[in-house]
Amino acid sequence: QVIDGECMDELDAEPFDAVISRVGLIYFPDQVKALRGMHAQLKPGGYIGAMVYARAEANPFFSLPVGIIRRRAALPPPLPGQPGPFSLGNPDVLSSLLQEAGFKDVEIRSVRAPLRLQSALECLQFEQESFGALHQMLSGLTALEQDDAWAEIAEALGQFERQGGFEGPCEMLVVAAHK
Repeated sequence: QVIDGECMDELDAEPFDAVISRVGLIYFPDQVKALRGMHAQLKPGGYIGAMVYARAEANPFFSLPVGIIRRRAALPPPLPGQPGPFSLGNPDVLSSLLQEAGFKDVEIRSVRAPLRLQSALECLQFEQESFGALHQMLSGLTALEQDDAWAEIAEALGQFERQGGFEGPCEMLVVAAHK
């Protein structure tokens, strides 16, 4: 079945043993509603397991491009509570949302997960192909301005190339809780 993640309470299914989200919770406009829906679909004692990006400073492989695009497109910083890649990067915020949705015994661990690729250009290609939000952020710029932004991003990502490889610092928060 395909269903909007914020409408899980409308899902007609047997209760689940577990709900898993891999870098998805950060993009829900109403994160508490989504989590409440997930909670509602779990069996008593069922678990949620999720992974989100930690704070922006711990994820420069992604936060540097976002910052460059924000500056070039004259975009304001995200508002508190607004969805986005680093919206749940504070463990206290993540824990509070889960508790507000009804989850218990919230456990959060920070995990280093460096992004290892062949080169900075491969990382640039990965980001161009995988992160649609970057293209949305660039949409107000001309094609030439967009090309210049991507060139600046490629240069900034070059700082993570060493010994013929690319290693972009990345830190994830891994959370588990139960109903």
